[in-house]
Amino acid sequence: MDRWVGKVAVVTGASSGIGAAIAKALVNAGMVVVGLARRVERVEGLKSHLRPADHNRLHAIKCDVSKEEEILKTFKLVEDKFGGVDVLINNAGVLRETSLIEAETQKLREVLDTNVMGLVLCSREAFKLMKKRSVDGHIVHINSIAGHSVPNFPNLNIYPASKFAVTAITETMRHELRTEGSKVKVTSISPGAVKTEILPAEIVSTGMPLLEAEDIADGVLYVLGTPPRVQIHELTIKPVGETF
Repeated sequence: MDRWVGKVAVVTGASSGIGAAIAKALVNAGMVVVGLARRVERVEGLKSHLRPADHNRLHAIKCDVSKEEEILKTFKLVEDKFGGVDVLINNAGVLRETSLIEAETQKLREVLDTNVMGLVLCSREAFKLMKKRSVDGHIVHINSIAGHSVPNFPNLNIYPASKFAVTAITETMRHELRTEGSKVKVTSISPGAVKTEILPAEIVSTGMPLLEAEDIADGVLYVLGTPPRVQIHELTIKPVGETF
């Protein structure tokens, strides 16, 4: 991680769970971290978990990644205030518990607008800033094992489809970056079940093995810490004993 010390990382969905764990881990690794969230006060609250000397390296910006105008405004602010982006962690994601065959349209759109379009638009804006400064940056998508096979759990509705899209988007970006002649890396990290707010109560109540958010943050540090010649394309992280 030495080459990232002092560099700028943007983490979406940084207010809780995996995003909060990643933000803290990157600050502890020496990066300047900009945490994006709708609940911006919770990102500010993460400073209480950091060493006082590190407080000035964590910054919070209110941003709903389901809204393009907020994404554009946010990345312009990041450029003006921090000079650009070196690492983007696309972590923001939502799950609306309902059946697919009876779901309200708005709930389905919320999932797609955040999990798919938000990820694509943040990646687009981050890459523009990386290219502008000739930065060999890194874009990390927090995917899911549900992006590779559909778990047999109720009320996941369009969530697995949104994560399958992330799997395809990662491959598409890899091809495009290669064609562009860019050294920017792209990585998909696919966790199994993680003990976070997004996990449906029905899944938690089964007593199945669960990962901690910090386990995924460790995975992020691993892929970022690889040498420039190495690109981890897909990293799958499961708790021991997981059945799917």
